[in-house]
Amino acid sequence: MENRSDFVSIRDVSKHFGTVRAVDGVSLDIAQGEFFALLGPSGCGKTTLLRILGGFEASSTGSVHIDGADLTIEPANLRPVNMVFQNYAIFPHMNVRQNIAYGLRKDGLSKEEIARRVDETVATVKLEGLGDRGSHEISGGQRQRVALARALIKHPKVLLLDEPLSALDKNLREQMRVELRALQQKVGITFIFVTHDQEEALSMADRIAVMSDGKVRQVDTPERLYEAPTSREVAAFIGSMNFFDASIVGVEGGVVTVDAGPLGKLRVSPPDDGAPMAGEAVTVGIRPEKLTLATTPPANGANCIKGRLTAASYLGERNHFFVTVEGVDDPISVASQNSSPIAQKGWQEGSEVWLTWEPEGARLLRA
Repeated sequence: MENRSDFVSIRDVSKHFGTVRAVDGVSLDIAQGEFFALLGPSGCGKTTLLRILGGFEASSTGSVHIDGADLTIEPANLRPVNMVFQNYAIFPHMNVRQNIAYGLRKDGLSKEEIARRVDETVATVKLEGLGDRGSHEISGGQRQRVALARALIKHPKVLLLDEPLSALDKNLREQMRVELRALQQKVGITFIFVTHDQEEALSMADRIAVMSDGKVRQVDTPERLYEAPTSREVAAFIGSMNFFDASIVGVEGGVVTVDAGPLGKLRVSPPDDGAPMAGEAVTVGIRPEKLTLATTPPANGANCIKGRLTAASYLGERNHFFVTVEGVDDPISVASQNSSPIAQKGWQEGSEVWLTWEPEGARLLRA
């Protein structure tokens, strides 16, 4: 049977706390077996939406369906979901096996069935040999696996994860991203993952909903969100981007010409959301890695800006340069691989440089 694309269906869900709209008219469809991320800054409504899905918060308006069943007013303990909390909520007086088995004991299963399922789940999350250890005797990564095992052992239809990697150090967090994604693919359960960390979302999720001010601003694959954001707000939150205010001059041969003031006339690709109009105010967005630095002006002057190097940061596999342009307030950020000519030759503050890019390297963003 083909997996349903609307396995989790959220329709016009809002949550009001007095005059504050923590979630504001959100509608989403999440597929069966999908790893779906809710991404946004603190206070954007992502955790409140997750708690509504889990039944820990009642929505003010709207409906929630899972696998065709209306769960809008169903209490948390009767929903086919389980949740992994940010602090893991491991019971300190229980060992690893007892923590994992807790939900099954509450369900009144036989000792034999509990033991079988605990063994199976311990192997799934790679905790073999640690079953008798207390919660204070295991590492942060192992505690996270215990919390996952305790949630998965109940065989939920949907697993909700509220920033479960935030308490881990950087190296362990990166390792657990790989393990969590592999685990989700192995068990085939729908994961809905809340995070404010764009790298987590981009590296793990099949699709991402970017949220701010209680609203969903864009839902897309990681690649599309990065390469084709539909608004300045999304573009600024996903990765880094240089922004220039401009107005459309005209369109010719599938390329839009804009007037960017002190930067002059620039050529960019057309937007996805309708034909551009002459005179329309827009924002041009260019990722730092789409820009090329040169110490001499290129033969082709299209999309060529003269500036001066003012700072650089060495970031291991690449350098980050900052270029000031006359008439432009903020320095332009340029990411350059260490193999690039300017990185190999070295640089000096105040050096004159030229920035170039292809029209498809820039993104035209509407207000």
